[in-house]
Amino acid sequence: MNAKLLLLGTTLAVLTFSGDRAARAQVAEAPPSKRLLIVHADDAGMSHSVNLATIEAMEKGVVSSTSILVPCPWFSEFAAYARKHPERDYGVHLTLTSEWELYRWGPVVPRDQVPSLVDKEGYLWRDNGPVVANVKLKEAEVELRAQIERARQFGVPLSHLDTHMGSLLSRPDLLELYVNLGIEYNLPIMFTRQATDPRMLLAYPALRGHGQQLLDALDRHHLPVLASVVMLYQGGENDVRKRRYLSAFEKLPKGVSEVIVHCGIDNAELGAITSSATLRDSDRRIVTDPEVRADLERLGVSLTNWKQFGATTARP
Repeated sequence: MNAKLLLLGTTLAVLTFSGDRAARAQVAEAPPSKRLLIVHADDAGMSHSVNLATIEAMEKGVVSSTSILVPCPWFSEFAAYARKHPERDYGVHLTLTSEWELYRWGPVVPRDQVPSLVDKEGYLWRDNGPVVANVKLKEAEVELRAQIERARQFGVPLSHLDTHMGSLLSRPDLLELYVNLGIEYNLPIMFTRQATDPRMLLAYPALRGHGQQLLDALDRHHLPVLASVVMLYQGGENDVRKRRYLSAFEKLPKGVSEVIVHCGIDNAELGAITSSATLRDSDRRIVTDPEVRADLERLGVSLTNWKQFGATTARP
């Protein structure tokens, strides 16, 4: 490993851990007796149906934040919405992959500037394995900076950064790039206080030996860190999936957590793009269900977003 790689870490994506955070973080980031929740919709900008569903979930449901796939064809539609609604909460879903079989996208910058990022057809790699094997760090940095700058050029008011398909968690140097971009742009990144948990180390080997370094670096730069992250990909009937979400809400630790959903409308467009259309439609139905909002209130869980979370640890 390069000795200059000082800021290494990961976010919690599929796994969910609970537990106490450092005492100083509880004081700095949230009242220690409260449970706050960011309900976060990934993949805005992916398609028209995803955009409509995400907007519905923010306006009529409990979704309090979203992140945008800047390289996607429907990015401009969602950026136009963000310009008209700057009061809402938007991040960049930093993207090195294009996963669907027939609906593909390439990098924001010209392909000849980032040849290691694309497959033989000129699209971003379909999965993280080829990313790990092929992507050159400097080219990844060029592309990810371009995604952030494009969002800003389109007038999207940014509150945070996260990573599509966890690609930036897959190699130590990509993890460092992820963290450094957050620090440089003064934008929080999706990251958990449980980065040193043994189960996290099993899930993300690139984190091993560096989790505490990264937490310390984020603290030094006054960037907030989540208590936990929940993402439920399991299928099943909508009522069964809703009960899973409510069970997860009951187990949230004190402090600020995030639950990640993927909203969509199960129509011809989304069905032609992805096999997850039914799952995304279920997420949309769950987060717009009045019973879900009522259950959060019953549990004493308050909604928040990345703008509010970032303000609690803003740089002096």
